Amino acid sequence: MTIAIETQDLTKVYPGGILAVDRVTFQVPRGEIFGFLGPNGAGKSTTILMLATLLRPTGGRAVVAGWDAVRHPLRLRQAIGYVSQDLAVDDNLTGRENLYLQAKWYGLSQQEIRERLTEILAMVNLTDRADDRVETYSGGMRKRLDIAEGLIHRPQVLFLDEPTLGLDIQTRAEIWKYVAHLREAFGMTIFLTTHYMEEADRLCDRIGIIDRGVLKALDSPDRLKQQLGGGVITLALAGPGPEVDRAATAIAGLPGVRGVKAQDGRHVVLADHGEALLPLLFAALKPLPIALHSLTLTQPTLDDVYLHHTGRALRDEVEGSKEEAARQRIVMRRTRR
Repeated sequence: MTIAIETQDLTKVYPGGILAVDRVTFQVPRGEIFGFLGPNGAGKSTTILMLATLLRPTGGRAVVAGWDAVRHPLRLRQAIGYVSQDLAVDDNLTGRENLYLQAKWYGLSQQEIRERLTEILAMVNLTDRADDRVETYSGGMRKRLDIAEGLIHRPQVLFLDEPTLGLDIQTRAEIWKYVAHLREAFGMTIFLTTHYMEEADRLCDRIGIIDRGVLKALDSPDRLKQQLGGGVITLALAGPGPEVDRAATAIAGLPGVRGVKAQDGRHVVLADHGEALLPLLFAALKPLPIALHSLTLTQPTLDDVYLHHTGRALRDEVEGSKEEAARQRIVMRRTRR
């Protein structure tokens, strides 16, 4: 098995002591679609920037397409494509001109450029609009052109940082189709950062769950969900706080319960066999001075997996903004230069 991406204790500390990525270690085989799950500020974008040589690690090691990110950054950049959260296309140029400029930067010959432009424009469904200025494109068309720029030199590894952020459902589905096609047609390794659970579940062979810079879990979406057991019971309990806590403790002690976590005023129960647990759960709650307002039983989802591994559905936005703000300051300084 050929390894396309490998990190060992990869770490990034921003000025002010903000620990954005904390000794992250993983491998991505060639041809895999690998996803990073986590909310804003979890460390996803910082990790991808280090892998793409746009940020220097504070510690640890990163190797992409056989090249060390610190020792051989130029060689590594020639082997990858990188599509950031922010659009990098020039509105004043046509779609074709944007791609031509990108191809020249990668040193492609005129013949290669002609062939690649025809191929890439057709792949992202922009052939008919190739000679229109980008300022006339919709948001989805601009994003497809942005991804096309990352593909023009046929990279071994493609980094996509939140590629569908802010797009409508239909456009997101189109982007998913292109991503799947790249792996099938070219055997390309794709590293995808996202906080959309549906996107990761549909596209990724494996996902890593990262929170507060720490890699919490790493496996296929199906196996991660199977690890939670055979059911997720969500309860809305009402009553005095101590009694609600007592009820949660009683439920946690029932046979077949893997865990109980509070979320948004409700309690989420992970069970080996959800349906079999229900009679025991009702019996445990009956003598307690609380009211059961609602109960749902579902199969585990990636949202449940994330809650299980992090203890929360979403990161604290205040804490998350620190890492994101630090990253943005560095990117802005680089841009000004």
